Amino acid sequence: MKICVYAIAKNESKFVETWMNSMKEADEIYVLDTGSTDNTVELLKKHGAHVKIKKIDPWRFDVARNESLKLVPKDADICVCTDLDEEFAKGWRKHLEKAWKKDTTRAKYNYNWSLDEDGKPLVTFYGEKIHVRNGYKWTHPVHEILSCELEKENIIIIPEIVLDHHPDNTKSRSSYLPLLELAVKEDPDNDRNVHYLGREYMYYKRWNESIDTLIKHLKLTTWKDERGASMRFIARCYRELKRYDEARMWLDKAIEETPYVREPYVERAMLEYDVEDWKEIEKYCLKALEIKEHYLYYVNETFSWDHTIYDLLSLSAYYQGYYQKSLEYVNLALERSPKIERLINNKKLIENKIKEVEEAKQ
Repeated sequence: MKICVYAIAKNESKFVETWMNSMKEADEIYVLDTGSTDNTVELLKKHGAHVKIKKIDPWRFDVARNESLKLVPKDADICVCTDLDEEFAKGWRKHLEKAWKKDTTRAKYNYNWSLDEDGKPLVTFYGEKIHVRNGYKWTHPVHEILSCELEKENIIIIPEIVLDHHPDNTKSRSSYLPLLELAVKEDPDNDRNVHYLGREYMYYKRWNESIDTLIKHLKLTTWKDERGASMRFIARCYRELKRYDEARMWLDKAIEETPYVREPYVERAMLEYDVEDWKEIEKYCLKALEIKEHYLYYVNETFSWDHTIYDLLSLSAYYQGYYQKSLEYVNLALERSPKIERLINNKKLIENKIKEVEEAKQ
């Protein structure tokens, strides 16, 4: 099979070598550069990529993706779309060739969207940017998706293929909000984009606009996981507005909608931390810990599976006077995040408190 990688790029010089090494299992690599001012283009060509330069004005991610797809020859059997801040685990082509059938049109794979400093996945879900050459196009100005124009789509899942995301957090995402507003204007009933827009308003601390938009999202979809996320985001906005009763109401709705994920329980514990209700913190953290299965959805939150729950439990136990239990929980938190200075200091404080109490008994 002829397998081609394609991508868009702008000022990605620091990622080029790692990305090219990761993608070199493909037969050809095609990149549309949309206006780099560094040496991205030179480095890509040096490492063997086919590069075309084209400015997209006005900027839209879907237009840029479609232009990059045009670079791939029509006789390619499989197209693999990635970004330069992403990296495949070695051997991805072998897994792709083994799983791909004659009637396959698209493949899903494990996408580690967020990793900790040791490379351990924090948020994982299925990526779906591997597809046949013809019959697909990119749509939506931002958070673009691959739309199928074939009569029948046959999707397979290849969990052995793993793609890691190593984002450049210094890059601006200022274009996202206006592009999301444009996306919703173009397609006001698209539940996915309405959800993203509500979330973006939340990021910008536009609490009331976020609440209104996310409530609209709830009217557009029956997908429980995304509905639960919208409910949690609404609660976050009310929490920021210090309207705690409404925040609790929405978190209770989220728990009812998605009782099988940790996120709403942990967010409820975080809310109770704001008002120093230590017993409620304990209650919701312990409920979260009852959930053992980590579902692969993009609405997962890192705080549900890192040190956070044990950190909250440690604080809850300490302020209820259960110092030994507090120490046990902070140790569990440190097992997951051993370098957080606050946790290290908390452990010392708890140990000193235990010593103080023991000395007072003597």
